[in-house]
Amino acid sequence: MRTRREMLSLTGAGLLMPLASVVPAAAEKAEPPRNDDGLYTQPWFHESFLDLKDDLTEAEKAGKSLAVLFEQRGCPYCKETHVTNLSDPETVAYIQKHFLVIQLNLYGARTVTDFDGKELEERALARRWGVNFTPSIFYFVPPASALAGKDGGAAAAWKLIGYWKPFHFHSTFIYVHERAYQQPGGFQKWLGERADKLRAEGKDVRLW
Repeated sequence: MRTRREMLSLTGAGLLMPLASVVPAAAEKAEPPRNDDGLYTQPWFHESFLDLKDDLTEAEKAGKSLAVLFEQRGCPYCKETHVTNLSDPETVAYIQKHFLVIQLNLYGARTVTDFDGKELEERALARRWGVNFTPSIFYFVPPASALAGKDGGAAAAWKLIGYWKPFHFHSTFIYVHERAYQQPGGFQKWLGERADKLRAEGKDVRLW
């Protein structure tokens, strides 16, 4: 076994690389996989026949709600959502427990059946729902029967438009699951109260 003096000598001579230069930084996060459309994706996203009423019915039977996520290829904020927000185990566990998530392509050509039975390509559905930014998430809550005959863009219980930082992102799923959008005051008031409660419990909350 080499002595510490010998190891330092070899390193100084360039024969051994310092440990820090060969071990990846702990903060580095692996890039998520992409699907056939070039979108970043997650292995737990729901495999759907893209009939949204059926998807919400399936979610309802499992005691969950439905989240429809629009993304596009080359979107840096979509990548950040996957690399940062969807790499957090607590966030992912909460979403999987309470939601089915369907990913759609803002410019995709797959046929999707809206809640009113209208069949449209993904890109046409995005226009119908008024999707102008990615990522955008539309949340739908049971009962599925209440959305029959409705345009999903108007029937969504809540919408998350654009990239939101991790605390806000996770909180949005809680906001929908707990039906807090039905309470007076809106999301910002609810979010502030949630942050105050967590701080009182000694937890670190980063709003910005």
